[in-house]
Amino acid sequence: MQLTKLGHACVRLDKDGGGRLVIDPGAWSGPDALAGARAVLVTHEHPDHLDAAAVRAALTADAGLELWSNASVTAQFADFGGRVHEVGHGDVFTAAGFDVHVSGHEHAQILPGIPVIPNTGFAVDAAVFHPGDSFTVPQDKVPTLLLPVSAPWLKISEAAAYAAAVGPERGYAIHDAVLSAQGIGLVSTLLTAMSGPGTGSLTRLEPGTTVDL
Repeated sequence: MQLTKLGHACVRLDKDGGGRLVIDPGAWSGPDALAGARAVLVTHEHPDHLDAAAVRAALTADAGLELWSNASVTAQFADFGGRVHEVGHGDVFTAAGFDVHVSGHEHAQILPGIPVIPNTGFAVDAAVFHPGDSFTVPQDKVPTLLLPVSAPWLKISEAAAYAAAVGPERGYAIHDAVLSAQGIGLVSTLLTAMSGPGTGSLTRLEPGTTVDL
């Protein structure tokens, strides 16, 4: 499997045989995030994770493209019928040739008084876990964690504690579009400091970078 880091919280997964799956194509994902995708997974409804217009356009253009998410997202695309799948914690399904396990229920709290929305984490092929905007620990151990590093609901010590709780072999930073160049440098340094026994190797990939898993 190959993982490509796109903008912010979006990643693309490719595997032998032509399977291509995209997680969280949001407004900051960059152009053509959905190009060639056979499946789209969306953790939650916030626009930095779901560019609804882009997903709708992709579903319209490609009759073979399918979408999986929680009810707050799938309701927005109900007119696409059986190509849109509502999933929740504990569900297991196959998308574009990938085996996916669903973990988690809720988005991390942003501020008191702001309603907490549904958030759905995805473990793909028992190899990589995307938590969305949450500190959900996947139901099964996975070697690769996609680690949020900057958000209104997050501080870096919480990211470190979350990485330790998951205990991956490696982690790649996501949720980083709000960082300045200086912030990216600082977070990259801190990821190195956070790496070690219990957290694995934690690094940040530049958008467009592909790694083998």
